[in-house]
Amino acid sequence: MRLFLAVILVCSTLTWAKDKDPETVLLWPNGAPGALGEADADKPSIEIFLPEADKAVGTGVVVCPGGGYANLAFDKEGVQIARWLNSIGVAAFVLKYRLGPRYHNPVELEDAQRALRYVRSNAANFGVAANRIGIWGFSAGGHLASTASTHFDAGKPSADDPVEHAGSRPDFAILSYPVVAMVGPYVHQGSRRMLLGDNPDEKLEQSLSNESEVTPETPPTFLFHTTVDPVVPVENSIQYYLALRRNKVPAELHVFEEGPHGVGLAPTDAALSIWPTLLANWLRTRGLLEKAPR
Repeated sequence: MRLFLAVILVCSTLTWAKDKDPETVLLWPNGAPGALGEADADKPSIEIFLPEADKAVGTGVVVCPGGGYANLAFDKEGVQIARWLNSIGVAAFVLKYRLGPRYHNPVELEDAQRALRYVRSNAANFGVAANRIGIWGFSAGGHLASTASTHFDAGKPSADDPVEHAGSRPDFAILSYPVVAMVGPYVHQGSRRMLLGDNPDEKLEQSLSNESEVTPETPPTFLFHTTVDPVVPVENSIQYYLALRRNKVPAELHVFEEGPHGVGLAPTDAALSIWPTLLANWLRTRGLLEKAPR
């Protein structure tokens, strides 16, 4: 019965506020650094989804859809996620980042960092607290989110662009069936090729194998995966969780026995549909669903 109710709950939130059109904002209005043209694919942006004012809790999340660094699952792992976050009072900013093979590292990370800086520097306008801005990534987007969680800075005070003054460290992270490794037996080869090219430098591979980059400064993290994931081995999440544990970073890992890759919120799966509820509980225990002080 509890699982059945969870399915109803998730399905109902997916339809919440569909009549509201999000605002799209270019992360660099005058052209992104390293842009190779003027096409839409050369212009990283965020779609802004804000909750109803009476529901808003003052927490924001940059959402990174997956797609192997070659495509973006923008609906299932972007818009649907944003609607769900809105339903629990959280503002969402769905990131359209640049992709391979046209773009390689560090462009994707720069896009994610810029999104975090942009939201943080405009936090008051979005009704969120500058210290309650997280990142959520799916599959290859999970690799991007874990990269942003392990490669960040405190901002660039001398920059002419005021957005660059803001720090790029997320305050928390959510990783859903993430790609994490870029070396070893658990690599998702397609994501590595799209991100790093055909013959990447070994030191670069190691630096972007994010289970090896966790430090005590890595933000608290929630992870979700399935044991039988045929695309991204579950060891990606397990190794990252163990690295968080070694560094005493608060973390929660949920591994389900069955389930394919790319399930999103899994609203029609009787077993997996409970995982967004587990995530909401984790956010609540961390105080992120309580209204932030004004």
